[in-house]
Amino acid sequence: MSRYRPPTVRGSKFITPDGARVLKEELDFLWREKRPEVTRAVSEAAAQGDRSENAEYIYGKKQLREIDRRVRFLRQRLDGMVVVDKPPSDPARVYFGAWVTVEDDAGDVTDYRLVGPDEFDLPKGLISMDSPLGKALMRKAVDDEFSIELPAGRKTFTVVKIWYAE
Repeated sequence: MSRYRPPTVRGSKFITPDGARVLKEELDFLWREKRPEVTRAVSEAAAQGDRSENAEYIYGKKQLREIDRRVRFLRQRLDGMVVVDKPPSDPARVYFGAWVTVEDDAGDVTDYRLVGPDEFDLPKGLISMDSPLGKALMRKAVDDEFSIELPAGRKTFTVVKIWYAE
């Protein structure tokens, strides 16, 4: 068994101002609070002597590696992000940042907002623009009908309303 992992497909580089703020807050918390706290715990565990059987030391080092990995990821991700804070020139169509009300073929009405892959949260109605539904919604207008393949089968949706939050 090799350690090779195929490269992952990078998500879109767009993000809302709220999403950028959340990622920056996470980076700040990890770098200024969590990492120094874990570093202190590791040095205290190292001072106890034999490191080879010291579970606190081994776990702390593992935690530091995970924090450093996440910090590296967040820094690289934030460097390449484009913060979209203005509505598009054609607000009658669905683009990044749009709130969309859709009705499925069963008559259920749901509101979604198209956001970047770093900030999707389905219970809040935030879907990634890279998801199958997000891709299908792009450039649609009110009363447009589209179908997508879901795990439960093919489903048809109709765009009911489009709006952009300030």
